[in-house]
Amino acid sequence: MHHPIKIGRITVTFLKSRHDTSGALDLYELIVPPDVFLNVPHLHRDYDETILGMNGIATWTIEGEQFQVHPGQKLCIPRGTVHSYSNQHTSAARMMCLLTPGLVGPEYFRELAAAIQPGSPPDIAEISTVMARYGVIPITT
Repeated sequence: MHHPIKIGRITVTFLKSRHDTSGALDLYELIVPPDVFLNVPHLHRDYDETILGMNGIATWTIEGEQFQVHPGQKLCIPRGTVHSYSNQHTSAARMMCLLTPGLVGPEYFRELAAAIQPGSPPDIAEISTVMARYGVIPITT
């Protein structure tokens, strides 16, 4: 298992990365504390994402429609689908995330963490550059 990566208040811990699976998949635990949200809807150009709820409740917005993911529930997000997530509840939401094929690895999240420093404004240009490098396309309105 890899070391946890903190991106603001969100924690990402890889269980298997593209490096361990010859690019077949990336598998990581995502922990989203209460009242935290990913406010940049985005899509993945080249990989699908499957979410499995473990603890707490996360709200995912897929193509503008909201879905709550409870423990034991699964949500599939095909590549090219605009999505974001939030935790609107009082306890942390813990999920397992599976990306197929594995194209990002922990490097993506480490680079994002470096661009999002607590206590300072996010470097939007750097975040956009990191996202583009890994086939993540932000959707701005």
